[in-house]
Amino acid sequence: MGEYEQQELGLELERPRGARLRRGIYLVPGLLTVLNLLCGYYSVLASLMGTAEGFDWAARAIGFAVVFDALDGRVARMTRTNTEFGKQFDSLADVISFGIAPAVLAYSWGVRSLQGAGVEKAQQLAQIGWLACLFFVICCAWRLARFNVHGMAPGGSKYFVGLPTPAAAGVIAAIVHYWKNPLQDWRWSAAWLGITIVLAALMTSTVRFYSFKDLPLTRRQPSLAIVLVGILVAAIWKYSEPVLLAIAGVYTGLGIVMHVVRFARRRFSPRTAKA
Repeated sequence: MGEYEQQELGLELERPRGARLRRGIYLVPGLLTVLNLLCGYYSVLASLMGTAEGFDWAARAIGFAVVFDALDGRVARMTRTNTEFGKQFDSLADVISFGIAPAVLAYSWGVRSLQGAGVEKAQQLAQIGWLACLFFVICCAWRLARFNVHGMAPGGSKYFVGLPTPAAAGVIAAIVHYWKNPLQDWRWSAAWLGITIVLAALMTSTVRFYSFKDLPLTRRQPSLAIVLVGILVAAIWKYSEPVLLAIAGVYTGLGIVMHVVRFARRRFSPRTAKA
């Protein structure tokens, strides 16, 4: 459809006066976003293998996607190459890497193996498993859309509103990376779907989670900080299963605990009691 036909049908998109349609993008942030998207796509393919090795590689791919997602935004801000196009491109990649990929992994690892089981509860659980994973995808997309519109929590960039999508996907990936073998007992599968639903609900909640964006990475740091970072990297390299699971669990749990503490302070503060 040409420009004249669009004007006749009233489909012409309005752009600000003087705005020009830019065809180029910044290479380095865009490449990191593409790598994020590639990891999500590979994770889906690895999950479809249906083997313990495939599930492990799918979880690892989501972990690498988390790293690339953290780097593209950081690099764009440091090099002053952040654009609205890059922001939207990053969100679309996140839907794949932190929405669809972990949902497919959660279903394939947690409930798909129950379809051939003879227990009636196992068959019913396998049938409703895809609904829970679909709920995760919807909440992920909803969380990203809300972030694009409203941004960080009021008062600065120190906290996210709701569990970040990379963190929610990271919890699923860390659990699968730790156990690897798919679940065979319908009781464990029911608990697994419960975890998936809770993570999805946390993404759309108003619980605040630390963003790490206020860390002064471009300033001089104490020598001890470099030593601690080196020890953490070495621990992840050598003992990735328990360390990554602990990091994902502590980050998610700490956000919930701090939310409960803030709620209790507001609820039982002397000023509130007098009112």
